[in-house]
Amino acid sequence: MSATAKILLIDDDAGITDTLRRVLADEGYDVAVEKRGDDGLARAAKDSFNTVITDLKLPGLNGLELVRQLHTVRPRLPIILITAFGTTQTAIEATKFGAYDYLLKPFEIPQLLDLIRRAVDSNRLMSEPVTLGEPGVARDAIVGQSAAMQSLYKEIGRVAGKPVNVLIRGETGTGKELIARAIYQHSERANAPFVAINCAAIPETLLESELFGHERGAFTGATAQRIGRFEQANHGTIFLDEIGDITLGTQVKLLRVLQEKTLQRLGGRETISVDVRVLAATHHDLETAIRQKLFREDLYYRLNVVELALPALRQRKEDIPELVRYFLRKYGAELGSPHPSIHTEALKFLQSHSWPGNVRELENVVRKALLLAQGYTINADQVRAALNKDTDLAGSARRPLGEYVDDLLAAAQRGELTDVHARVLESVERELFRRAIELARGNQAKAARWLGISRITMKAKLLQFGFHPGTENDQGV
Repeated sequence: MSATAKILLIDDDAGITDTLRRVLADEGYDVAVEKRGDDGLARAAKDSFNTVITDLKLPGLNGLELVRQLHTVRPRLPIILITAFGTTQTAIEATKFGAYDYLLKPFEIPQLLDLIRRAVDSNRLMSEPVTLGEPGVARDAIVGQSAAMQSLYKEIGRVAGKPVNVLIRGETGTGKELIARAIYQHSERANAPFVAINCAAIPETLLESELFGHERGAFTGATAQRIGRFEQANHGTIFLDEIGDITLGTQVKLLRVLQEKTLQRLGGRETISVDVRVLAATHHDLETAIRQKLFREDLYYRLNVVELALPALRQRKEDIPELVRYFLRKYGAELGSPHPSIHTEALKFLQSHSWPGNVRELENVVRKALLLAQGYTINADQVRAALNKDTDLAGSARRPLGEYVDDLLAAAQRGELTDVHARVLESVERELFRRAIELARGNQAKAARWLGISRITMKAKLLQFGFHPGTENDQGV
């Protein structure tokens, strides 16, 4: 967390509140406790919190009524309801009143922590402003004064207030989620929920349940009824990132939701009405996917009522100096360098780079260069070193895994790294795709089948990691 998240816990069971307070404090959260529903409502309405956790049965005001009233006062505040198995239906009612999600007793602490993390992230996406053009004091900004970006700002202004679905196109790392958040924050639904989901990050077998929910017993492991992201986003906005990675079966069900504005949970018969604006994003060539029968044309036109195209960083290099200054301000205080600076030579070197990873890559390089500079002005050698570290991940993964992880953790202890988890995941994934495509002798369809992913995802990953196998073997088998 970039700043300490504040959690309000409402429960009259002292044993539960004491335990949860300790657990959440150990995770870095700032926790406040109220024992009565009416006191909790007053506290949440008066003070600023990132998430509220409440029991269903409370003195003073029951959890259901608390959810209804609090959602009216603070519609962007995620409310997590804790309930017993016998009151699951009531919990479902609470979600209709605006609860973010619910957790059934007995629950495991990791379950709760994962739900809180997602709720806090959701609150941040809804509440932290995204500024356009001028970074200002906002932590999240879409930066750039180039002609391409000025045109994009105008398009956001034109489309934000219109009740239409929007397809956001752009290469990986160009900032598609920021664009979606900016559209949401400037729309008439800005006080309703904003729910973001990365379709590529969820296994295909679970994505349908994640989007539309499921009934108890719908599949192995479905021990309770569950609402989906579309129900969470009712009357608000849902952002479907990497929409090009969803399977044809899920595409059919998504199309039905967009056409009929209703859904059925997996394994259920009840028809549920939903009013959701859809913002979708992809770096894939959907037109080619349509010709290859990998993406439905009718769904494409439902999503692409308006299209926004993000320029790659190499297409707007005049924005790099402003982006660098923005990232220096953003990470300077965090890394113990409150007034960071960069040599002109280093800035010119950054402008000469091709940036295949776009703005996200530039952000990572600036952050790593700040670490290497240790409070002094960033020079060109430190920028080159940061770039080399970014491009040397494939070789790192070929070392013994334990040795590689030990070295990274040692660097983190010295304060030289703060992204060990991301480095390990990227290194292993890069090596996995390299070996798979080599073993398949360049046949992307075969490698994708071995890995259990779509061909679209396979192509995107190969592009992301800079692998360019011959296309003559890219045949379906």
